[in-house]
Amino acid sequence: MSVGVTFKSAAGRWILAVAVLGSGMAFLDGTVVNVALPKIGEDLDASTSALQWILNGYLLTLASLILLGGALGDRYGRRRIFVIGVAVFTVASLLCAAAPTAELLVFARLLQGIGGALLTPGSLAMIEASFRPQDRAPAIGAWSGLGGVATALGPLLGGYLVEAVSWRAVFVINIPLGLLVMALTWTSSALGWPQLASGERPTRSSRHRTACPRQLWRRGSPVWPPLLPSWWPSVVARTR
Repeated sequence: MSVGVTFKSAAGRWILAVAVLGSGMAFLDGTVVNVALPKIGEDLDASTSALQWILNGYLLTLASLILLGGALGDRYGRRRIFVIGVAVFTVASLLCAAAPTAELLVFARLLQGIGGALLTPGSLAMIEASFRPQDRAPAIGAWSGLGGVATALGPLLGGYLVEAVSWRAVFVINIPLGLLVMALTWTSSALGWPQLASGERPTRSSRHRTACPRQLWRRGSPVWPPLLPSWWPSVVARTR
């Protein structure tokens, strides 16, 4: 079994890029919709209650199922569940962009949260399993920092797209990103995925458990809690 890739290697950078792009979509959609709500309400004639569900329905399913997403990755393979999550998220984004009614948009946002719950823990678990022990700290630090950047860019990007194009554009941008992430993830020979990051079932020695960001920080990881979104309930960390 591979001992892992280095942080500065080409394979390591590709793996980190795929993980950041995938989780970045989930982080971005946690904030990008906020500025689009007035236009959504006007276009779909949505009530205040419906707008609240459009905004919070995504976070509800994401926070509720993120632990299940991590467990499924341990059971059926991190890369496989990550790709399934990206696929669900991409299809849900298409439904959001094409939603003719507020009710269908709420349903699509709930489905988006399910996809985010599958892909987000998988992205971090792939980093943990792919990099050498001495390179995991900078890799996780880069993942968490860039994820924070994606979250912060949400309102700015959303405002621009709503004014320049349409509120539907805030969901359309996820479609090419999702297709790109899936294509890169399944190009195993080019990325050099180690066994534990692939779709193979993990061994007893490689099982993970959930841990809060503060626990990771105490272990020496650079994952600093304020960098992570407030709705982030847990991350997947290797059992030492």
